[in-house]
Amino acid sequence: MGMEIGTKVWNSHDPYSTQNVKQDQKKEGSDVKMSGEESVLNRFDKETGTISKKSTYEINKMSKEDRDAIVAEMQKAEREREQSLTDMVRKLIGGQTKAFNTANGGITFSGTVSQEAIRQAQKDISEDGYYGVKQTSQRLFDFASALAGDDVDKMKKMQSAMNKGIGQAAKALGGHLPSISKDTQEAANKLFDDYYKSKEVSDQ
Repeated sequence: MGMEIGTKVWNSHDPYSTQNVKQDQKKEGSDVKMSGEESVLNRFDKETGTISKKSTYEINKMSKEDRDAIVAEMQKAEREREQSLTDMVRKLIGGQTKAFNTANGGITFSGTVSQEAIRQAQKDISEDGYYGVKQTSQRLFDFASALAGDDVDKMKKMQSAMNKGIGQAAKALGGHLPSISKDTQEAANKLFDDYYKSKEVSDQ
């Protein structure tokens, strides 16, 4: 029978469990050697950047080199999440800018576009449109939340990654963003601020 931990399911006969090791020793009549590094690595979740609480005993028994390896793996996973958000933001703001330029004159980097494309772009950047301030800022915040989880410190790092992505988008577009993208950045940062305030209230 499996036991669910986070988003993974572990078999109840955990080969690194102290209880099961003792049982195996009785059955086989021989010493069983646990690998602390393997145990912790198997419980390290790259998506959340966390290690199962069950592995605390194994961590304490690990050598400094093994613990450093786990820390390095966690830091790498965190950097990958931040880079994932930065890349997504850069592409999203780029798409929003293209829609904005199309809607306001029908001019894009590839030349003129049809009237139908202009009407679609105007719809996309409207208040409730896909590239509108409301939807785009919410999408940025939601993606950051999905990567960080309900963790204030990680959310702050994701906010920094988001603003970094917007800065990169601006640089790629000649050093400035259209007003809609600036408004989107402001709205997204407000969502982060509201989140931090809600955590302060819940901690009181």
